[in-house]
Amino acid sequence: MASRTETFAALVAREPDNELFRFSLAQALVTEGRGAEAVPHFEACAAKKADWMMPRILLGKLLLQLGRRAEAQPLLAAALRLAIDQHHEDPERELRALLADV
Repeated sequence: MASRTETFAALVAREPDNELFRFSLAQALVTEGRGAEAVPHFEACAAKKADWMMPRILLGKLLLQLGRRAEAQPLLAAALRLAIDQHHEDPERELRALLADV
């Protein structure tokens, strides 16, 4: 039986432009403790949809975990703007707290 990572990696290989497959693969990689491998997939998702908040949040948090604070800050700031524009109060609070520590 294939793991979630293997399943989504196969889907991404078949449809590399499908941001939903990439997002799911990135999440599976993070769950397996392979966060560095998830970075390009979250980046592709963020690049594909300018108004998609979640990949920016998850990528920003991942970059913080990887010690890449300077790269995380603009992503988290962009996610905060989206949270405010889209009226997502819980993510807005979380992002404000994260940015206060960056």
